[in-house]
Amino acid sequence: MRLALTACLALAIFLASSCSELAVPNLWAIPYLDKYLHFLIFGLLATNLIRIPLCTNKHLNNALAFALSSLYGFADEYRQSFTLERSVELSDALADSLGALVATQIYARWTAYKNLLEWPILSFKKLFLKSGSKQR
Repeated sequence: MRLALTACLALAIFLASSCSELAVPNLWAIPYLDKYLHFLIFGLLATNLIRIPLCTNKHLNNALAFALSSLYGFADEYRQSFTLERSVELSDALADSLGALVATQIYARWTAYKNLLEWPILSFKKLFLKSGSKQR
């Protein structure tokens, strides 16, 4: 499930950057809003990647999540150069990398945040065990 969500997010980023115009609300009056959005979206991508066990070493897993998110951001920014009416901005790629770095560090160091993300909203196993034990 985690892999599917991460793949869907990566696909959404790919599709959004393929469009010459994005269908977003007219909030561009906020200075640098696009940079904040890059920061948040690639932070989310890095958080999703860090939750996929890419390797057994926790520190290496964190580094891989950051590196893959940053690389995807730089590659996506480069790919935009082939899209009409889109331009390549190094500041967007840097915002992507910074968002990935902050997200991986928060996940790795803030236990309460990590526990919140790992908390199951609805555990079917517990639900069925409780209902099954009441019937016996």
